[in-house]
Amino acid sequence: MIISSNDFSTIFEAKALLFDMDGTLVDSTPVVERTWYRFAERHTLDVKNILANSHGRRTAETVAFFAPPGVDIKQETAKLVAEEIADVDGITAVNGAKQLLNLLLPYRWAVVTSANRELAIRRMTAAQLPIPDILITAEDVEHGKPAPDGYLMAAEKLQVSPEECLVFEDAVAGLAAANAAGMRVFAVGSHSKMVKQEHEQWILDFTHLQLTIAPTDTLLDSSNSIQQINTTLVTTRGLQP
Repeated sequence: MIISSNDFSTIFEAKALLFDMDGTLVDSTPVVERTWYRFAERHTLDVKNILANSHGRRTAETVAFFAPPGVDIKQETAKLVAEEIADVDGITAVNGAKQLLNLLLPYRWAVVTSANRELAIRRMTAAQLPIPDILITAEDVEHGKPAPDGYLMAAEKLQVSPEECLVFEDAVAGLAAANAAGMRVFAVGSHSKMVKQEHEQWILDFTHLQLTIAPTDTLLDSSNSIQQINTTLVTTRGLQP
């Protein structure tokens, strides 16, 4: 696959695309903020500080960091996750995400998220996005982001090297994880535009990506017709929502 910006100024080749979920493929901001506001109120904590540091990290790790002494971390984490699973009000797909994912073959992409599996499937479904064959979630790895474990596991399952992957991430922890895995990474979303973590390019969403499928692949285009690729470059322009 070849990915480029809308003006073809920069071109990136990759055998596999790896995606974070929250903030990258799925806009779950309303749910996330409601959940952490309730947590902060229960324990008289600064919600702004929690929100600033929780993005991209597993819930249990955030609870363990911020919870006052004496709080049962497992019980509190289970409560928060249950609240998030029950609440899908306001969840939407990031612009262009559905169109992009529907173009990809199953063995060419994966999702690597700090959410647990039930929550990840719940949110992807609520956003009307396809569930990947390779879904790496919080319970699959010993160390969550910013550790590289999840991205390395996804590459292994897709049978590609880290250098052959291109990651899409919106959170500082996730960008750090991709860098630690030795993978190239795009920063996604308005709040990631000024991040200091190393990244190849910044994009607001997926509406202006150019996707080219290699000659050995089959392209499922936006009209849902399957075609064999006989030319060197076949590009889908403007993945509009």
